[in-house]
Amino acid sequence: MTPNEVLPTAAGFPLRDSVSRLAPSQIVELWEMGHGRDDVIALWVGEGDLPTPKFIMDRAHEALLAGNCFYSAKRGLPVLRHALVAYHQRHFGVALDSERVTVTASGMNAIMMALQATLSQGDNMVTLTPCWPNIFGAAAILGVETRSVPFGKGPDGGQKLDLDALFAACDDKTRAIFVVSPSNPTGWVIDPAEQQAILAFCRTRGIWLLADEVYHRFVYDRAVAPSFLEIAEPDDPLLVVNSFSKTWAMTGWRMGWLIHPVQLGPLIDSLIEYNTSGTQSFIHLACVAALEDGEAFVQENVARSARGGALVYEALRQLPNVRIAPPQGAFYSFFAVEGLRDSLAFCKDLLERSQVGLAPGSAFGAGGEGHIRLCFATSEERLAEALERLRGYLATRP
Repeated sequence: MTPNEVLPTAAGFPLRDSVSRLAPSQIVELWEMGHGRDDVIALWVGEGDLPTPKFIMDRAHEALLAGNCFYSAKRGLPVLRHALVAYHQRHFGVALDSERVTVTASGMNAIMMALQATLSQGDNMVTLTPCWPNIFGAAAILGVETRSVPFGKGPDGGQKLDLDALFAACDDKTRAIFVVSPSNPTGWVIDPAEQQAILAFCRTRGIWLLADEVYHRFVYDRAVAPSFLEIAEPDDPLLVVNSFSKTWAMTGWRMGWLIHPVQLGPLIDSLIEYNTSGTQSFIHLACVAALEDGEAFVQENVARSARGGALVYEALRQLPNVRIAPPQGAFYSFFAVEGLRDSLAFCKDLLERSQVGLAPGSAFGAGGEGHIRLCFATSEERLAEALERLRGYLATRP
């Protein structure tokens, strides 16, 4: 299906145009091809293979038994919001007002509400690409144009931000700049000087800065990735999205948070009312346990991903038909394959012939084609087997 085709309607009833034209997810397409197959090593989605730690699950169980199964405060229980304030103080040295913190039903929900609060049909949002593909669909649903600014090539074969190109893409209809750091899918991590430049530009132009910092703990040369919160004033046009999914292995729990100016609190409260009406109170208490007691798990989780990233890098950089940069952050290798023109077809063929599930670079927007994304947040044994199969496939590929 192409972006211009319209989905058939049920019994001829009309659908909203911006929704009927949504392009299907290439990653989900591959996932559906191989889901449930025992012979497939699935490294296509952004999810590790570790289950949620038992102490977090135990806290949720205790909370349920204690009767925490009723409607909760829409923006999150105060105990969780205060725990998030303390977390940001510990790791970023940032003193947040708890009124700037809203708990959300996943990081995706935080992004959708951020867009609903700041963008209108006909506006545009400028996005660094390759980028997590859900942002394109979220903007399209709202009738918002997404303008892509591809990364340039860095000296180590990785990504380099072109600030001039980023700013030149903005015009009088630009209402937001979207930045993911550490980056899904590339692993790029923004430099503090680049953060300063982007925030100053947004202040001057009256543009919202939407920062996705979901992978903030997955960085391999320091304790935590640079956050825009470290340099921003409380009333800056800044919205920071985060999630419990990656750091604490809680993908299936669907819990995130949004940091915003205090003035937006009532508006976000209203948006929650009409999106989800709030999240589950027993999960709020499990999230408090994650924040307060989960540091040992987080450090081991990140160290495990670092080992996985090093294993993938060392294996693939030796191949003559692969170009790969060492990972800086997140838990993905985003490597280029020589002569590759259709990464979706490549991934489908790899899945069928070698039973390895990877994500096509074309799913991540401008600059992604010709690349493949591999999630290395899994055991070294599984990675080693996947790499052996991938090497064999590349060696016999026409």
